[in-house]
Amino acid sequence: MKGAVLVAIAAAVGNLLQGWDNATIAGAVLYVKREFHLESQPTVEGLIVATSLIGATFITTISGPASDSFGRRPMLLLSSILYFVSGIVMLWAPSVEILLLARLLDGFGIGLAVTLVPVYISETAPPEIRGTLNTLPQFTGSVGMFLSYCMVFTMSLMDSPSWRLMLGILSLPSVVYFFLAVFFLPESPRWLVSKGRMKEAKHVLTLLRGTEDVSGEMALLVEGLGVGAETSIEQYIITADNEDNASVHKDQIKLYGAEEGKSWMAKPVREPSTLAMLSRHGSVANPNVPLMDPMVTLFGSIHERVPQTGGSMLFPNFGSMFNMADQQHNTSARPENWDEENPNNDAGDRASDAGSGGDSDDDENNLRSPLLNNDDNGSEQLGGMGIGGGWQLAYRKDKKSKIHERIYLHQEPGAASGSMFSVAENESAVHAAALVSRSVLRLDDISDHHAIGKALEKQPNPSTSSWRDLMEPGVKHALFVGVGLQILQQFSGINGVLYYTPQILQQAGVGILLSNLGMSSDSSSLLISGVTTLLMLPSIGFAMRLMDIAGRRWLLLSTIPILLATLILLVVGNVVDLGSMVHAVVSTLSVIVYFCCFVMGFGPVPNILCAEIFPTRVRGLCIGICALTFWIGDIIVTYSLPVMLGSIGLAGVFGIYAAVCTAAWFFVFLKVPETKGMPLEVITDFFAVGARR
Repeated sequence: MKGAVLVAIAAAVGNLLQGWDNATIAGAVLYVKREFHLESQPTVEGLIVATSLIGATFITTISGPASDSFGRRPMLLLSSILYFVSGIVMLWAPSVEILLLARLLDGFGIGLAVTLVPVYISETAPPEIRGTLNTLPQFTGSVGMFLSYCMVFTMSLMDSPSWRLMLGILSLPSVVYFFLAVFFLPESPRWLVSKGRMKEAKHVLTLLRGTEDVSGEMALLVEGLGVGAETSIEQYIITADNEDNASVHKDQIKLYGAEEGKSWMAKPVREPSTLAMLSRHGSVANPNVPLMDPMVTLFGSIHERVPQTGGSMLFPNFGSMFNMADQQHNTSARPENWDEENPNNDAGDRASDAGSGGDSDDDENNLRSPLLNNDDNGSEQLGGMGIGGGWQLAYRKDKKSKIHERIYLHQEPGAASGSMFSVAENESAVHAAALVSRSVLRLDDISDHHAIGKALEKQPNPSTSSWRDLMEPGVKHALFVGVGLQILQQFSGINGVLYYTPQILQQAGVGILLSNLGMSSDSSSLLISGVTTLLMLPSIGFAMRLMDIAGRRWLLLSTIPILLATLILLVVGNVVDLGSMVHAVVSTLSVIVYFCCFVMGFGPVPNILCAEIFPTRVRGLCIGICALTFWIGDIIVTYSLPVMLGSIGLAGVFGIYAAVCTAAWFFVFLKVPETKGMPLEVITDFFAVGARR
């Protein structure tokens, strides 16, 4: 797991360069327009800023399919090269035309990094910390902005600030990014599997996870290559496999794990599973509401806390944010060996299986332990899972069709914990929800674990994405969510505000706050922008801590109302005459709070979700579509902002952004599901199931 963290940090340097560029152009454009006399040409000024967005938009149209064909790593290497070349050209730039060319190349590098870094991190990170690691691009981007504002502010204090030097310094950190990509970034194991390069994928996965036994996750990656397969929800009572008993009872099914020596006996439960019932009817904590997408309820039935159980109905190791206050209140009652960094300490207390009759082993709280594993004495014990996030991969052979099926299993609490069905008569029984679909593996005899291992070593036919795959119900539904989030994120106005923060604050009168220090209005605005960016960093750190605990959806629903409130304050401050000093304070504080809340929710979450909800086979293509939406919206917002400021003023601009934030909250509440802690392949299976309901 340490390897995955280091890889994510190295990959996120690409976003540091993007943040650096965003802040640099925001300050440098103040001096560019003076040298080239653009004060009366706001269109050209806007074009200098927007050209990089045009480049990012263009490269995005091919980045997704290109990454599916050539790999994620080569595209990140190309991004670092483009950053370097654009920095050198901007350092030279004798004319507006050359500067526009450099900005275009810079946009190519930005487009590749912003599009593919979240995909790369999602495909290399374990499910339990995937949200945390995928918040790193937001964090490094803000670090880049802060460092850049510090540089531009320092240079603004000089007699003759050089905008060429401001922009050209980008080439230095891009060299660091290139060497990190060359020496520290392996190719994505999911991409390698999709191209049939199984040995390379296993080697990379071994390095990322720090363990030699990655057969379960390798099988998961292979199974993730399927698109559009029919998936059903079932429920089993699972017991240890008695190897001495060669016969299988007629109402039992034998399940085989991908790991050698793993097998279980499963008895199908004929009543509807907890998952199926909650996904259709909701629950006490998450009832169905008018217009709510059934997909949201389906995912919500996994993560929510139900009053009778004190734990999640399907994920006893995960709690919802609604109970975090209770957990804090009970801190004094925790045992001395409580690990504050481990959210699973009380999993055994909340959802111990029926018939256990005592405290669960510490191993049961380990999210990455198998559903049934061997203790030191060789006997079978209840456990967690083997492929991440509380799930176990197993196989069975359908008696009628003779087709091999793969099953994603997750333990449900027993009757003592509030489950619908009692398994108290068998102390080593586990209640499990199951997602069942046809296996991608070409298996001859699943009873022979060596056969499963050999099937994993076989090179599957290299997968290729096609537009036809986008018509699959689950993929279409995921695209609706991803594209909708990208549109609403952009039209909430964040990038337009970021690019023009110095000018916006200058119009708001922030120079008054620092006039006693003898600073020019330009330097004052840049200083405020740098301080604002610095304050964003702890906010992102807080979001990183909550991303895999509270979840992506909760962060969005909690931060968007604060965005709305700050925008309303900005409108009021510009409509009502509060006096120059009060107006400056209200505007500055509102912008700071807006930024801090944005980077906790609407900043990182759309990219995180888009990198999680698409199947491996079409992930690059779908990410390209979402990123194209992102950049088109970015161009519209950025290019139109100077004109809007001149026509309707700050009050009108922020009023429009407030209306968009209102619409965004309802979209998230009704349409966006929670994906925290789930393997990517399980997420896409849920979309396939939910889209057909």
